[in-house]
Amino acid sequence: MISGLARERVTLQDAYEENRRRTELIFSLLEPQAYYDRPIPLRHPFVFYEGHIPGFSFSTLVRRALGCAPVDEELERLFQRGIDPGNLSEAAAAAPTEWPRRDVVRAFASACDKRVRDALGHARLDDRDNPRLVRAESAYNIIEHEQMHHETLLYIVHQLPRERKRALPSEHRDGPRPPYRRVAISAGTATLGARREAIAFGWDNEFDETAVRVDAFEIEADNVTNGDYLAFVEAGGDVPPFWRRDGEQWLLATLFERLPLPASWPVFVTQRQADAYARWKGMRLPTEAEYHRAAFGTPEGEEREYPWGAAPPDAARGNFGFARFDPVSVGSYPAGASAWGVNDLVGNGWEWTSTPFGPLPGFRPMASYPQYSVDFFDAEHYVLKGASPVTHARLVRRSLRNWFRADYPYVYATFRCASS
Repeated sequence: MISGLARERVTLQDAYEENRRRTELIFSLLEPQAYYDRPIPLRHPFVFYEGHIPGFSFSTLVRRALGCAPVDEELERLFQRGIDPGNLSEAAAAAPTEWPRRDVVRAFASACDKRVRDALGHARLDDRDNPRLVRAESAYNIIEHEQMHHETLLYIVHQLPRERKRALPSEHRDGPRPPYRRVAISAGTATLGARREAIAFGWDNEFDETAVRVDAFEIEADNVTNGDYLAFVEAGGDVPPFWRRDGEQWLLATLFERLPLPASWPVFVTQRQADAYARWKGMRLPTEAEYHRAAFGTPEGEEREYPWGAAPPDAARGNFGFARFDPVSVGSYPAGASAWGVNDLVGNGWEWTSTPFGPLPGFRPMASYPQYSVDFFDAEHYVLKGASPVTHARLVRRSLRNWFRADYPYVYATFRCASS
């Protein structure tokens, strides 16, 4: 019989290999000449991520948690952490003047991978006397860190000119929009975060579990669509980041193509654009607690693990987990609706809230990555919930909190309106 600890080790090894394969697939989308491109000036070029992802895994688990010798201290420092500057001048100041050749980066990545694989296979990963290894924190950290970076990489690839990337085949359909509905959510309790012992792993901003009283409110059953938002643009509202004008026609820039604007797809916008649209409609963005109440609450007063119930996330519940790279029509996953009948609360696009990103009561920085959240408790970042088409299914959990700056235009984020 395989022990629980042995099963956990195999699970972590399998997840690491799956991650590395997906990272390799994403880099295969780049034409060779795009390797040093920086299509989003607020992020490092692609070369950084090829070194950062395995370098972070090595530094977090092998070097710091297990106390082993370095691979290459200079490259470990170079690839240690990404950037989130507030403006272009800060981004320019944070950029190295020169990046290594790709063969050097790949040799570094390979050496890091070898050491990580050896640790996942043989080292002690769970040690209550080592804060970085309590409940295998560092091992789970590196798994989810790489899964998060798959999404980061793809929205950077999204910004590349088409001739500098290799398209994968995709099918798109613009179906009918469901009839417009608002759903009344009764007053009740929303539980944010999680109990530390209740989940295998969580990032520090997911703790501690916090009950919040939520007054009665109404929320739209579906995300705001491109077709809905078009009326706002025609009234003088800001143009969404992924829209392009071609004469009299609006196009949508998907990951690999430009399509006639799919009116039934959720619109991807910044938090400021979402807030402006909601105010134009005489409504507002929901708070993080209201999102939780609409997603996980029930009219009977109970709370669910997922909007649809207790069943694990699967392809019938929503557009997440890389089933496709782009959105689909809102309301396409009735099996994923919440107890209130609110659609697509997980998948098809992260959902902006009006809540600034901050700590929950009982917050403490995580031992394996103490700066993960605290650098962003600055009243400039806002909480997003849910998932996008390219969010790993592992990250579809109730307590997970995403965050971006209010004017960040690259994330796959949509919204819905609420009212008191």
